[in-house]
Amino acid sequence: MIWCILIIGILLPQSSAHPGFFTSIGQMTDLIHTEKDLVTSLKDYIKAEEDKLEEIKKWAEKLDRLTSTATKDPEGFVGHPVNAFKLMKRLNTEWSELENLVLKDMSDGVKHKSFLTAEDCFELGKVAYTEADYYHTELWMEQALRQLEEGEISTIDKVSVLDYLSYAVYQQGDLDKALLLTKKLLELDPEHQRANGNLKYFEYIMAKEKDANKSASGDQSDQKATPKKKGIAVDYLPERQKYEMLCRGEGIKMTPRRQKKLFCRYHDGNRNPKFILAPAKQEDEWDKPRIIRFHDIISDAEIEIVKDLAKPRLRRATISNPITGDLETVHYRISKSAWLSGYEDPVVSRINMRIQDLTGLDVSTAEELQVANYGVGGQYEPHFDFARKDEPDAFRELGTGNRIATWLFYMSDVSAGGATVFPEVGASVWPKKGTAVFWYNLFASGEGDYSTRHAACPVLVGNKWVSNKWLHERGQEFRRPCTLSELE
Repeated sequence: MIWCILIIGILLPQSSAHPGFFTSIGQMTDLIHTEKDLVTSLKDYIKAEEDKLEEIKKWAEKLDRLTSTATKDPEGFVGHPVNAFKLMKRLNTEWSELENLVLKDMSDGVKHKSFLTAEDCFELGKVAYTEADYYHTELWMEQALRQLEEGEISTIDKVSVLDYLSYAVYQQGDLDKALLLTKKLLELDPEHQRANGNLKYFEYIMAKEKDANKSASGDQSDQKATPKKKGIAVDYLPERQKYEMLCRGEGIKMTPRRQKKLFCRYHDGNRNPKFILAPAKQEDEWDKPRIIRFHDIISDAEIEIVKDLAKPRLRRATISNPITGDLETVHYRISKSAWLSGYEDPVVSRINMRIQDLTGLDVSTAEELQVANYGVGGQYEPHFDFARKDEPDAFRELGTGNRIATWLFYMSDVSAGGATVFPEVGASVWPKKGTAVFWYNLFASGEGDYSTRHAACPVLVGNKWVSNKWLHERGQEFRRPCTLSELE
C-alpha cells in the first residue's frame, strides 16, 4: 500500500487526492477510475521502459562482441579502414544517440553495418570538400551516387550528392562533366536554385571559351585551342595519376636487360668485422636511382623496443615550411612520429651503428632516428628528402649540410597499401617487416637526384610502422663511393 500511495503522490496532481473526497462515496468511486487510469499509464510506462532497456541491451551486446574482438588485436582491428571509420563514428555520434535513448525513451536502436553506406561515402566526401580537396570529394560523391543508383535506401538523396559532385568536378576544371551533372540534378529537382544558377554560369563560360577558340583558330576551322579556365583549382600534385597507379601495384616493369643487372648478395660492410661471419643480405630493388633492400636487418625484439620508446611521444608529423622554416602539419602528410636519440637506449645506439657499418656513412652528423606510425589512410605524398636549390636554409640550423642518403626500416607488414613509391622512375617498394631500404639523395657531385622523389602510399588495411635515418653530407662528401655500385 505504501508504494501505491507514493506512486499516486508522484503521478497525481496534489488537488486530485484532496481529503474532501473521503466524505463522499460518489467522489471516492471516481478515484477508482482514476486509479485504473494510473495503472494503465504505469503499465504503458513499464512497457516503454522495457522496450527501451531491450534496445539498450541489444546495443550493449553488439558492442560487447565488437570490443571483445577488437581488444584481442587492437592494431589489427583498427587497421581495417571500415572498422576505423565505424569506431570514430560511434565515438562521435552513436554514443550520443545512446545517451538520448537512455534519457529520452527513444525506441530506435543503433545499427551496425559492415560496409560503407551511401551516407558514409557522402559524409566522407563532405569532409574532403571542406578541406578543398575536390579530387577526393569527386571520388566519394561518385561512390555515394553509384550506391544510390543501385537502389540503396538512404537518408540522403541524389540531388544532395550531385550538388557537391558537380561543383567538385567544376573546381577541377572539367566544365563539360560539371554541366552534365548539373543537368542531371535539375532533372530530379527543376527548381533547385543553386543548380539553375550554376547551369547559366557554366553555359556562359563555355560560350565564352567557344568564341575565344574561334578567334584563336582564325580561318583554320579544324584547329582546336586549349581552353583556359579562370578561377579553377589546379591539382597541386602533377604526378598524381602515376603516383596512385604505383600505389595500386601497377608499377612500371623493367626491361629484361635492366632486370638482369639487379642482384641479391651477401654484404660484409666493406670487410667490417661485425659482418664478416654474419654478412647482411642485400637485394637490388631498382637501378636508377639505386635502391637496395636489406633483409632480416632488424629483429622483432628490437622493433618492439623502438615502438615502446616511441609510442608515448608520437605526435602528428610535421614538415619544415620552405619559406618560414617553421614546422607545421599539412594535409599531404598524415602520420604520427617521434624522435629517438642513441643515448636513450642501447638498442637505438646499436641500430645507429648498424646503419653506419653497412653504409660507410658517419651517423654522428645524421638526424635522430625518426619513428613513424601510419594508420588507415596514413600517407606522405610525393616529396624530396633533400633540400633543393630554392631551399638554401633548410638545414642551416643543423650545420651538417644536405641529406646525402636515406635509410628506412620497415617495422611491420601492411595488409594492403603502404608502399614506398618513386613516381619519377616508376619504382614501388613494398613493406616487409624486418627489412630496410637505402638510397642516396645526392649525386657524388653534391647535386640533388630528382629521381629520388618518393611517397608513402596510403595504408588501406592494417597498420604501418617505419623508422628512418637521414644521413647528412657534412664531413663525408667523399666517403661515399664514386660509382653506382656503392654497396657492393
